[in-house]
Parts: sequence; C-alpha cells; structure tokens
Amino acid sequence: MQISQINQDWLKSQTFTIQKEVTIDGVYVKELNTIVDGRGSITELWSLPWTEKEPIVAPKHVYQSATDYGVVKCWHLHEKHIDQFTVTRGKLQVSLIDLREDSPTFLHANKIIISTQHPKFIKIPFGIMHGWKALTPPEVIVTNFQSEPYDPSDEYKFTWNSVLEEIWEPLNG
Repeated sequence: MQISQINQDWLKSQTFTIQKEVTIDGVYVKELNTIVDGRGSITELWSLPWTEKEPIVAPKHVYQSATDYGVVKCWHLHEKHIDQFTVTRGKLQVSLIDLREDSPTFLHANKIIISTQHPKFIKIPFGIMHGWKALTPPEVIVTNFQSEPYDPSDEYKFTWNSVLEEIWEPLNG
C-alpha cells in the first residue's frame, strides 16, 4: 500500500505491537552530550562528520517548533523526507508506528522520551507514522533537521486519536 492510500479505516483495522524499546527498523537514536560547568551548558545538536560515521543525513531544512504542555501533535508521515530532531527545551514523548509493509518491523509501535536532561537526536525514516506529546510546562521546543525542504504534499496527517490513543496516556505506578 502506498503511503498516500493509508486512511483512518485502514489504520483502525490494524493490530499494532507496542514495544518497550526502540525496535523499528531504520529509526536511529543518538545520545547527545551536554557539557555543564559553572557558566551554564552546551549541547552539540548536529555535526556534518556524523553523516560519515552514522546513519544520519545532512539537513536541507531546519526549523524549530513549540508545543504547549500537554498537547499531542500528530499523527503524520512522509513519503519523501526524513525527520531528524532533538529537544532544546523541556521533555517530549515521541511515538512511532512502522507502516512500511516491506519492513521487518511492520506495525511495530515505539515510544521514546527525549529531554534537555537526557538529550537525544532521533532519525525517523519516511513511512514511519509519528507524533509527540509535550510533557513539561510551559512548552517544549523541538529543532527538526529535515532531509528535504518542507513540501506540504508530502505531509500525510491523521488525528491524534485515530489510532493507538492509549499510547498518549501517562505512565502511572
């Protein structure tokens, strides 16, 4: 099935497997290093040499997005571009679903928590439906390093509760 053919009815007819670890083929998580001293801190967000050693692509479009506390922004996926992002303020839950029928992890769902306290750089290949929830007030700031310039025709959107509504519930216990 082509990404452009995916609809809410098809999504609701699927059985997804939520994994406790990052299992989706092609999703890459890089731990970022923050150096803290008496003057403040510094975190490297992206570096060209990474593309030579790791499965990270050079960005052609970079932007920042603010998400208010408690808001879920999702679901969406792309046919052509790769999202790569990190959090520069706050804590974020990123949820992912593999919708690539030829993938060994087809229908796997993953959750990743990223924050300024534990900074990570996440690469999400095309065909992976994803979204996020801001976990800290007043807002969470995300910096996205896209593989291609923004193209609205490559943005396939679904409502936050169209599938796996439970993935956004808080962890209690």
